Amino acid sequence: MNRSRSIGRLAAVGAAALALVLPLAACGANDSGDSAGGPVTLRFTWWGSDARHALTQKVIEAFEAENPNIKIKGEFGEWGGYWDKLATQTAANDAPDIIQMDEKYIAEYGGRGALLDLGKQGLNTADFDQKLLDTGKVEDKLVGLPVGAAVFAFVANPVLFKKYGEPLPDDATWSWDDFAATAKRLANKGRKDGVSGAMLVSGDTEAHLWARQHGDQLFNDKGEIVIKPETLASWWRLSSELTKNGTSPSAAAQQESQTVGLEETPLATNKLAIGSMFNTQLTAMEKGSKSGLKLLRVPGQKQSDYAGSYLKPSMYWSVSSRTKHPKEAAKFLDYLANSPKAADLLLTERGVPANNKLRTAITSKLTTTDKQAVEFLDVVAKTAAPPPPVTPVGGSAIEKILRRQASEVLFGRATPEQAAEAAIKEMKTSVTK
Repeated sequence: MNRSRSIGRLAAVGAAALALVLPLAACGANDSGDSAGGPVTLRFTWWGSDARHALTQKVIEAFEAENPNIKIKGEFGEWGGYWDKLATQTAANDAPDIIQMDEKYIAEYGGRGALLDLGKQGLNTADFDQKLLDTGKVEDKLVGLPVGAAVFAFVANPVLFKKYGEPLPDDATWSWDDFAATAKRLANKGRKDGVSGAMLVSGDTEAHLWARQHGDQLFNDKGEIVIKPETLASWWRLSSELTKNGTSPSAAAQQESQTVGLEETPLATNKLAIGSMFNTQLTAMEKGSKSGLKLLRVPGQKQSDYAGSYLKPSMYWSVSSRTKHPKEAAKFLDYLANSPKAADLLLTERGVPANNKLRTAITSKLTTTDKQAVEFLDVVAKTAAPPPPVTPVGGSAIEKILRRQASEVLFGRATPEQAAEAAIKEMKTSVTK
C-alpha cells in the first residue's frame, strides 16, 4: 500500500457516533484496573502490510517472553477500513487498549478524551527529539508517542540524469527555478523514451512546505485554515505550467499515478527523472527502479526566509483512555519505544526510529537504501523548522480536498485562483472545533 497517497476517512456513522460518545471518555482510564500481578490481556491494533504484521507479532512474542503475565492480542488490517472500525469501536466503548495512531486523526481522538495522557504514565522519552515528541500533544497532553520520523524529499533518478547529460542538482542551494529548468531539459531529451522530467503532487505535505517557504501556513495552532488563496494558487500555477509545457506527465497520467502502489509509479518504473516522496519510502521505490535513486532536499530552501522542511512522525503509539490496564499498556509502549530488541526486529518498518539512541543502534543492520534514508533525515534535521500544528479535528479530509481541486486545475476545468478559493472554502467547512 502506498501510504503517502492513501487517504483514510472516518465513516459517516462512525464519525457521528464518535462525536457523541467521545466526550464521555474524558473521565480517563480505570486506574484500579491494575491486575495486582494477575494475568492481563491487552488488545493492540495497527494497520499495515503482511510484512509489518509478521514483524509486529515477533515483537509481541519477545515482550510476552519477558512479561509472562501480560498477553497481547493483535487486531490488524489495511489502512482503508482501519479508521471506520476504530471509530465504531470507540463509540461503542470497545476501543483496543493500544492503538497505532496517525497524525491526521490524533486531534480527532485526543481532543475528545479518547486517548490516555501518556505524560503521566512514566514513559521514558529522554532519547526523543523534543520537537517531534511535541507533535503527539493535544491540549498539552501527550496522547501519541512518535514511533518513527520521516521527512519529505525530492528524488532524482541518476541513471536518467546521466543518460540525458544532466548533472545532479546541488540540493543544498537549488531554487524552484533551477528545479523547473532542469526538469524541462530532462523532459525534452527523454520524451522519445516516454520519460517525463518531474511531477508535483498536491497533498497536505506539499501545501505545508510551499506555504511555509512563502511565509504562510496551511492552518494555525487554533485549528483554523489560514492559508492565503494566492499561496495555494501559486503552487498550482507551477504544477499546471509543468504539465502544459510537457515537463510533467499528462493530467490523466498524474491522476492515475496517485491510485497505484509505489512499485507502479513513474518514478519506480524509470519514467520520471525527478519525483517526491518521504525518505522512508526509498527502499520500496528502489526495488522497482534499481537505478540508485538519490534523495534530494526540497528546492527553494536556500532562497526562503523560513525553511519549509520538518520532521514528521510516521505514526504514533496511543492508549485508549478507557483501558482497564493503563500500567501494563504503558509497559508495552515503553518496550516498543525503548527496547533494543524491538528496534532490531522492526528496524525501519514503521519509519526511522523516533528514538535517537535506537536509530543509531540499528544503522549498521540496515540495507543501503535504509541507511541513505537515515542519513538524509539526519542532514535535514540540522536545519529543519518545527513541525506544523497538529492537524485539526476534521482535517483528515484536507488532502482529499487539495488533490481534487488540483485535478480541476490540471484538467483545465478551473484556474489556480478559482481552485484555491474553492479548496479553502471546503477545508474551512471540514475543520470543526
